[in-house]
Amino acid sequence: MIVSKFGGTSVGSYEAMSRSANIIVDNPKRSWVVISATSGTTNDLLRLCSLPINSDEGNGLLEQISRRHLDIASQCSFKKEAIKAVEECMHNLSAHLSKQQSSKDHSETQWVDTLLAFGEILSTQLFAWVLREKNLDVQLKWAGNFICTDSVFGLAAVNLKVTYAKLQHFLTANEGFGSDLKPGNVLLTQGFIGADVQGRTTTLGRGGSDYSAALFAEALEAECLEIWTDVAGVYTTDPRVVSTAHAIDEISFDEAAELSIFGGKVLHPAMVKPVRRANIPVRVASSMEPELPGTNIVTNPLNRPVVRTLSVRKEQTLMTLHSLEMLHQPGFLAKVFSILSEHSISVDLVTTSEVSVSLTLDTAHKASNKVELSEAVLRALNDFCDVEVEYNLALVAVIGNALNQTLGISGQLFSTLKDYNIRLISHGASANNVCFLVDESDAEAVVQTLHQSFIG
Repeated sequence: MIVSKFGGTSVGSYEAMSRSANIIVDNPKRSWVVISATSGTTNDLLRLCSLPINSDEGNGLLEQISRRHLDIASQCSFKKEAIKAVEECMHNLSAHLSKQQSSKDHSETQWVDTLLAFGEILSTQLFAWVLREKNLDVQLKWAGNFICTDSVFGLAAVNLKVTYAKLQHFLTANEGFGSDLKPGNVLLTQGFIGADVQGRTTTLGRGGSDYSAALFAEALEAECLEIWTDVAGVYTTDPRVVSTAHAIDEISFDEAAELSIFGGKVLHPAMVKPVRRANIPVRVASSMEPELPGTNIVTNPLNRPVVRTLSVRKEQTLMTLHSLEMLHQPGFLAKVFSILSEHSISVDLVTTSEVSVSLTLDTAHKASNKVELSEAVLRALNDFCDVEVEYNLALVAVIGNALNQTLGISGQLFSTLKDYNIRLISHGASANNVCFLVDESDAEAVVQTLHQSFIG
């Protein structure tokens, strides 16, 4: 069995859905399909969350969402059925919006998760009919029947034991599903969403569809996980920044994990862990050009260059703390981390001297990378140290292999970047990355310089 996940651009129009459906038809092993919301829909739903019901802007967004999906439905061979499915979903969406105004029986975050799930509900309803056009026998299943989470709405944690038990129960109850599945049979479900033990809809965070697909692949013991997107694999860097950037044939799970954490938008950070744990290869490919090889993510790639790829994470925040209390005194960092934890701020990179510590702040799960430190946080820190905060920085990650063991690599990197002001460097903690913090205005030039020197 192959688990195939299609992103928002791969299902963003009737033409895109038809191309993606043809990919499934081409290989009968693609029997478990995971779908994101159509491109732009989740953002529209997020905007709806903050708008008054029946406002002009809110009604306009509802009309935009409806029109986007009805346009797809109207081109489907099963036009009548597809249009009916969209209209029913939009009716339920409107009813849910009204519920927030009249009910106090739920939290706002719970209400938002249920609202956001309509994006995936709409896309899977439509994609099911497009698959049926191709004479496929489609089972459309609600992801919450499989993905069991806690009740932390907005960024729910998956209960792996319960989730995998539910999936194994499904396989047992549907004997023959999997490697012996009859050609033409497809199970279709949503990414991004799950349900808690009370059956309430939860979400796994932005980009969580990749994570959903990886969990399905591990639990179902898939032979491969495919991530279908709008780019032809994982690139050496963003081709919009470096014209000579190219797709990589093969990378390791370790490299993929680093790339996903440090800003590689093709991969979701949580996706790598389940497939690496189960040693399931991943293929990242373009649904627009499925004939291209894409990038394979495997345990042991044939080629392991010292520098494989470069990634950038903009809108970074650097906080520097100065205090003589640090000198030979235990517990200083513990006190700092405790305060940040109380305000739900997690730390990314850390460098220290005898009387100061610099921290970059982890924003991997936020809609924007920029962290605004509240007055309460700054007051708590200022009680025992001087605090300096800098914004508008960028983290440039050099990702590769044996970077902490390669003789002279630090000197080569610093020599290459001699014309730029390096605000912070992180080297040695990982064999797979070296990170530089630079002014955001220098980020693209830094990447171009590094790519030319180390990749070509």
